[in-house]
Amino acid sequence: MTYCVGMRLDRGLVFMSDTRTNAGVDNISTFRKMTTWETPGERMITLMSSGNLATTQAVVSLLEERTKAPDDRDPSILQVPSMFQAAQLVSGLLREVIDGHSRNGQQADAGFGATLILGGQIAGSEPRLFLIYPEGNFIEAGDDTPYFQIGETKYGRPILVRAYDPSMSFEDAVKLLLVSFDSTIKANLSVGLPLDLQIYEKDSFARGEERRISKDDPYFNTISTGWGDALKLAFDSLPDFEFDAD
Repeated sequence: MTYCVGMRLDRGLVFMSDTRTNAGVDNISTFRKMTTWETPGERMITLMSSGNLATTQAVVSLLEERTKAPDDRDPSILQVPSMFQAAQLVSGLLREVIDGHSRNGQQADAGFGATLILGGQIAGSEPRLFLIYPEGNFIEAGDDTPYFQIGETKYGRPILVRAYDPSMSFEDAVKLLLVSFDSTIKANLSVGLPLDLQIYEKDSFARGEERRISKDDPYFNTISTGWGDALKLAFDSLPDFEFDAD
């Protein structure tokens, strides 16, 4: 399992993903789940993945090859004219990879499923954010659904629902996401540090601030401790429940 969030703001996009791919008493693996392609001044596209690692890496590898091999550049994620067509390209590759497993006699779709978040901006249009399903279809973020979560979503969702604001700063968005990830990490062993963070500023057409947040990161630890203390204070401030007197 994993946890990734892509968020749309007035100022641009924010991406955050964990790096845990396997969890167990003595079996914990780390793998980057965020990949970026860019042509500075013209486009910046980021993909985050959740699900079967072989499937997601096959999709990323195919996308990478089509940006490098002269005879296999059509279509390429660096050449499609819009983010919508980028989403079509990625969703088609995802479905192709999953179908390929089945045709090769391996166990069907469920075991090789994956869900993706694709976001970025191509010159001539606004920043866009998509959620791509293993069936190969996708939806786009809008005013009613301004962020997408994939993987282990339920523990980190309440804070996003209550605190998200499209006009918030990148700094506040990162703080919000760290609270969401901290809540998820504490509740589920299958999500873990380090976290990968990327900021995209609208109309910059280049990747912005990038950071890997480890277990020793002082700001993350401040957020984690402070959020726990704040919840305890909020709980203690609520009125006590009273049983009816006999």
